[in-house]
Order: sequence, then structure tokens, then C-alpha cells
Amino acid sequence: MTQSVKRHSETVMVPFPSDAIVPARDLGKRPVLEARHLGIQFGGLKAVDDFNLTVGPTEIAGLIGPNGAGKTTVFNLLTKVYEPTQGTVLLDGHDTKGLDVTHTARLGVARTFQNIRLFDKMTVEENVRIGLHNKIQYGMVSGILRLPGYWKKERQQHERAMELLRIFNMQDQADAVSGSLPYGAQRRLEILRALATEPKLLLLDEPAAGMNPHETEELMDTIIRIRDQFQIAIMLIEHDMRLVMGICEGICVLNFGQIIAKGTAEEIQNNPVVVEAYLGKQKGAGE
Repeated sequence: MTQSVKRHSETVMVPFPSDAIVPARDLGKRPVLEARHLGIQFGGLKAVDDFNLTVGPTEIAGLIGPNGAGKTTVFNLLTKVYEPTQGTVLLDGHDTKGLDVTHTARLGVARTFQNIRLFDKMTVEENVRIGLHNKIQYGMVSGILRLPGYWKKERQQHERAMELLRIFNMQDQADAVSGSLPYGAQRRLEILRALATEPKLLLLDEPAAGMNPHETEELMDTIIRIRDQFQIAIMLIEHDMRLVMGICEGICVLNFGQIIAKGTAEEIQNNPVVVEAYLGKQKGAGE
């Protein structure tokens, strides 16, 4: 494991109002995310119930739990794919009640998905530029007539896309068709497209899925570098516990739609309730 990963895994976490913890460097700053008593019910099933979480503005947070625990449903609630049936979501202090996916994204939240959702017939650069469309705009007349303002904006989009691609050393693949990339590279491209929207909170749903150990190691360092370079919060769902414990500062454990533990990596690894949720109840020596 690289030195930078070890350094970040030892972040000091401090108490925050509402029974939460945040990195010490974020104390006194407005949280980028506050989920309060969040829940959703499908028919008679409570998929998520009384979910409470605070994420600092530069925190790398982890959301873990067994399969079917409700982790992706939480992401869908935070991004307003689903409207909560109870509770509140505050993004950078703004209540998202009644907002749709588009308006929530404009508040500064971006995400990736378990199943890659690239425009696989488009080039790598074109996929990144889709994420830039709300940031670099020109008028309809300028676009139709190809006026100088249009070409200026096009050049700015190209330069920004290439800058982002350099984060993953993918600048030489800018003209490649995205659907032709290896699986791991497609994962990285999806992260870059989300990053292009300039989020304050980046949600990564199983970013290491399909990656080999070397690619996962590089991803760990890159997530830290993205946080440091862009000064944003990153929250990830991940089953690779080496990645989670290596870079996540605050970790929330979900089981059957409810939080069963919150804390630092060390606290989570030594929590018997978490161990039981993952491994099943352990029998005593006399049983």
C-alpha cells in the first residue's frame, strides 16, 4: 500500500453535532451532506429506515454492508432517483425536498453506477465533454453560425476534458471509442465524466468492481488525489474491504436498510455487530 494511502487512513475523526463524526480538518465547516431520519418504503417493505449520516466537505466516506443491505437505494435517495417517504436530505445546506435528479445535480452531487453507463459509441473525450455541458455554454445563434464565441468554447471544452483525462493518464485514449476500452478503463472514464460536472459530493457505486489488484491500488491513490486536488467530498459503496479500510475516513455500515455501526476503519473492523452481519453469528466454544 502506498504511503499516501496509509497517511489518509489515519485521519483523526472528531465529534460533530447530531451524533456524527467528521475529519478534524472539516470541523467548523458546513457539511456537504446531512441525511436526517431518511427512509423509503416500497409497499409494506422498508428498504431504508431512519438513515442518519453527516459527511464533511473534504471527507472520503464509505457505505458498506452485505448484499441487499440497501446501499444503492441510499444513493438513489441522495440523488433523488427516489423521493424519500420520510426524512430530509441536505446538500451543502440546501434541502432537496421536491427536487428532481437534474436540480439535485446542480446543487453539486454527481455519481457513478454499479453497471457502467457510458455512451459506448462515442469517444472517450466526448463522454467527458458530456459532463461539461452545463459548465461551458454558448448561445444558439453562435452554435448554428459557428461564430468565434462557439469555437472559443469548443476549445475550452477540449482543454478541460484533456485536463481531466490526465488524472487517470487516459489522454492518449481521447479519440478511442469508449465501448472498446477494457472494463477497468471504462470504470475510470465514468468517474471522470462525473467529475466533469464539478461536484461538491462525488458518489461512487462500487468503483473497484472488475478491477485487478494493481488497478485497485491505483484507484485508491487516485481517489485521494481527486479529493485533495478538487477539495470535494467522496462517498463510496464498495465490497473491496482493503480499499474501504485503506482510504475511507468515516464508515457507515448498513444491514437490512438500517445503520448498525458508524466509525473509523479501526472501529468498524473491531465491531462485533459488523462482524456478525458479514460473517453470521459465531458459535461459542461450548455450543
